[in-house]
Amino acid sequence: MTTHAPAGLFISFEGVDGAGKTTQVERLRDYFAGMGRNVVVTREPGGTELGVQLRTMLLHGGDIAPRTEALLFAADRAQHVAEIIVPALERGDIVITDRYLDSSLAYQAGEGN
Repeated sequence: MTTHAPAGLFISFEGVDGAGKTTQVERLRDYFAGMGRNVVVTREPGGTELGVQLRTMLLHGGDIAPRTEALLFAADRAQHVAEIIVPALERGDIVITDRYLDSSLAYQAGEGN
C-alpha cells in the first residue's frame, strides 16, 4: 500500500485595493488552519525577497515603461512560483495568495500593452 501526501490547494484572491482581499485571506487561512491544514499565505508582488525589491521598484520607482512594468511583474511571479508556491503545493500545503495572474492581466492589459 502506498501513501500519498495530501493534495495541495492554490487559491488566489483578486480585486482592487480596499475590496477586502486581506480580510478574506485571513478568514480562509484561519478556517483551513482550524481543520489542521498547513497554510501558506503570500502576496504578489512581494512574496519573496526578490519580490519585495521588485514591489518597491514598481510602487515607488518613478516612471516605468508599461512593457518593463509587465516584465517586472512576470519576474516576480516566476520567482514566487519557484520559491514559495510549488514547494508548498508539493508538501501538500494550502497556498493562499493576495493577487496572482488575473491582476497582471487586468492592470497591464488594461493599459494597452
